[in-house]
Amino acid sequence: MEDAVLKIKEEGDTLGGIVQCIVENVESGLGEPVFDKLHAALGKAMLSINAVKGFEIGSGFSAASMKGSEHNDIFDDNGKTKTNYSGGIQGGISNGMPIVFRVGFKPVATIMKNQDSIDKEGNKVVIEGKGRHDACVVPRAVPIVESMAAITILDYYLRNKTIHL
Repeated sequence: MEDAVLKIKEEGDTLGGIVQCIVENVESGLGEPVFDKLHAALGKAMLSINAVKGFEIGSGFSAASMKGSEHNDIFDDNGKTKTNYSGGIQGGISNGMPIVFRVGFKPVATIMKNQDSIDKEGNKVVIEGKGRHDACVVPRAVPIVESMAAITILDYYLRNKTIHL
C-alpha cells in the first residue's frame, strides 16, 4: 500500500481505500430490532467520517449472491456461530461474535493535476491543486474508524446497562 500511495503521489493523483474493523468481546444483546439497530448506528457513525462513501458489515454486498441456506449463521451449543456472515449483529442486536465491518474511503479530491471546471457564471476554468494534501486518507483514517466504533458500541453498552422503567 505504501508503494502505491508514494507512486500515485509522484503522479500528482490520489487513491481511496478500505479500512476493515473487527471489534471483539462485545457482549450479546446490544441494540434494538427496529429503530436503534446496532449496525445502523455503526453505519451512521462511519458514514459521518469525512471522505467515507461506503459501509459494509459482515458479508456485505456479497450476501446478495448467496442463498439463505449458505448465509445463515447457525448457533452451536456454546452460543457461538459457525460462520459470521452477519458480522456479529443479527436483527440489529449484537450476538457475541466479533463485529466485522468495512468502510470505503474515496480518493482525496484535491489533486496536483490541472482539472477543467466551470465558475459560478458557467465559464470554463482550470483548477490547479496547490498546497500539501495527502495522496490517501486511509492511513490517517484507521484510528478514526476505531474511535467511532468504540464510541458507538460504548453508547449501546451504557444504554443496555440503564434501568428500563
